[in-house]
Amino acid sequence: MVEELVAAGVTLASAGAVYVMAAARVVKQYERGVVFRLGRLRPEVRGPGFTMIVPGIDKLRKVNMQIVTMPVPAQEGITRDNVTVRVDAVVYFKVTGPAEAVVRVEDYRFAVSQMAQTSLRSIIGKSELDDLLSDREKLNQGLELMIDSPAVEWGVTIDRVEIKDVSLPETMKRSMARQAEADRERRARVINADAELQASKKLAEAAKEMSEQPAALQLRLLQTVVAVAAEKNSTLVLPFPVELLRFLERAQQGPGVVQQAAAPPGPVAPAGPVAPVAPQPVQEQLPPPVPRLDPGHEGSNSGQD
Repeated sequence: MVEELVAAGVTLASAGAVYVMAAARVVKQYERGVVFRLGRLRPEVRGPGFTMIVPGIDKLRKVNMQIVTMPVPAQEGITRDNVTVRVDAVVYFKVTGPAEAVVRVEDYRFAVSQMAQTSLRSIIGKSELDDLLSDREKLNQGLELMIDSPAVEWGVTIDRVEIKDVSLPETMKRSMARQAEADRERRARVINADAELQASKKLAEAAKEMSEQPAALQLRLLQTVVAVAAEKNSTLVLPFPVELLRFLERAQQGPGVVQQAAAPPGPVAPAGPVAPVAPQPVQEQLPPPVPRLDPGHEGSNSGQD
């Protein structure tokens, strides 16, 4: 009798142990448990820790509540300004409603991935190339809103969406490089022209000051000589005023030339080719001839008279 009781107790203990082992579940801290009893969803969601279910009747499904990082495959599309690009992105999302994520959608990860690819293609078609390259924050917000709208019904919240890379054709890359080079060259020329304008203004002011003080020109000449001599060159370049050369040239030509040069210039005939003139022979002018009268004709002339 005692042996039978002991055997029955051992059997019950073994069955209880097997039942506990079959019914015991452990839910991790970052997970939540959704229980289906005979195919019907139980309203309570099991939290982290140890929990029990009815073996053979209940079915526990664990849902990860961590933020999931999902890369979006590169999508090729044509922008609004007719440029073919390849854009890839990454989506950060998490499950906020475990029951909805299990009941409303078959596989919420696959659904979010497909929705992200479709939204990315739509964003590429609505945007221009400059927006994809420079204004990514605005595109990220628009892409996040497009994915998050249907994902809310699945118990999923989109935490963040980032566009990773924009691949351009090689021809477009070369065109953009030439455009950037031309823009840099234009800015360099503008800067050089502005610098020359400022330098010319300063030089004009300096020339005005030197014209009032003739000694300043000599001091500047000496400074130039000192600057050239500091280079330790064997050749010394000495600047000479052009006005002084002109003055010496006029002095050598004579005072008349100097006065003529100082007189106001009159109208000058336009310069042109001069035809050579042949020398004309000089004819000597002789006195007129005196008439001669014969002696025989004098009487006739007198008789006629």
